[in-house]
Amino acid sequence: MLNRAASVSYQGEFSEKSAELAARELREKLGAPASLAFAFITPEYLPHLEEFVDILRVEGRILDVVGSTGTGTIFDNTEHEKKPGFSVMAVHVPDARPSITTHSAEDLQSGVDPAWLKSHVPHAEGVVLMASPFHFPADDWLGAFNVAFPRIPIVGGLASGGSEESTMAVFHNGRLVEGAILVGLTGALKLVPVVSQGCRPIGEALPVTRADNNVVYSLGSRPAYQALEAAFESLTDSEKSSAQGNLFVGLANNEYIDEFKSGDFLIRNIIGADPGSGAVVIGGIPRVGQTLQYQLRDRVAADSDLKRALDHQWNHTHQRVIGSLIFSCTGRGKGMFAEPGHDASTVQSVTGAHPSAGFFCNGEIGPIAQKNCSHSYTASIALLCVKA
Repeated sequence: MLNRAASVSYQGEFSEKSAELAARELREKLGAPASLAFAFITPEYLPHLEEFVDILRVEGRILDVVGSTGTGTIFDNTEHEKKPGFSVMAVHVPDARPSITTHSAEDLQSGVDPAWLKSHVPHAEGVVLMASPFHFPADDWLGAFNVAFPRIPIVGGLASGGSEESTMAVFHNGRLVEGAILVGLTGALKLVPVVSQGCRPIGEALPVTRADNNVVYSLGSRPAYQALEAAFESLTDSEKSSAQGNLFVGLANNEYIDEFKSGDFLIRNIIGADPGSGAVVIGGIPRVGQTLQYQLRDRVAADSDLKRALDHQWNHTHQRVIGSLIFSCTGRGKGMFAEPGHDASTVQSVTGAHPSAGFFCNGEIGPIAQKNCSHSYTASIALLCVKA
């Protein structure tokens, strides 16, 4: 039996019938039992979660179901924002049994130690992660993971759904998980990560020459604020008019690059700036000597960056995509692109039609320069591939 995946979607409130029809459709499309399914639901489904997952597993012949809530769901080349419903993708890969581990909030605190992670997380060639935004210490945990498992990519997202913790959850086989779920992939099924932060560099790429914690005082020989002003002045008049709230900093993860471009930076927020002292406060901790370049985020930059990232990975994969998982920020979608379905349809147009599922996240996870990082306003995509 060939390696394969299948996806289904439904828009509307929970009903036994809709869940049964979706599960049977998955079973028919796969033509074999599924070892794993990723299910993404809106908060309206949480009171019915156990029943919903039981129907998927029994009627769809699925061994394990993992998933998350989201403000909206993604299915193949479509995105459904702020509408009740679900999307599911199931995989049948006989030679690649995924490992599934769940981690409580207490476990996640212990997991900021690389030694703890090595003894509690099975080794994998790629990891899909879904977590609670209230209990996942993203930067510290990912930093420890990068030490424990260097060059192992993680792709995933933090649950969303509403303003209260009770409206956001991750789950395994109908059971709520307070912390995080890790799905490790090895063997025939490969995870190829694609991360698009939606920005393009503006102004000059300059070394950080003076900083204190997250306050940058100077870049090269000039105050950081002066460099920010120069970057802003390099924009066109139309770009300047829409730049408010859309200027960021990029911190280079690799200094051995002759010419920096989109995708070479970890994007972080500008929290504040002081013309008097020349300081710029950012949402990250730079190193003295690290290259910093200001960034502009808009729909044109975001569209171009996603296509660039997909093209780059697609041209280097040399494998067959059987499915994909899309973790897209709640700040993207129609609000960023003025039309629905941008990220989902772009993935399909670049890599070819295939089953896909995902959700709109409260934070995204994916590697930059082979280091797993947390993101915002990002599309983090796991291409699930097998040898062509």
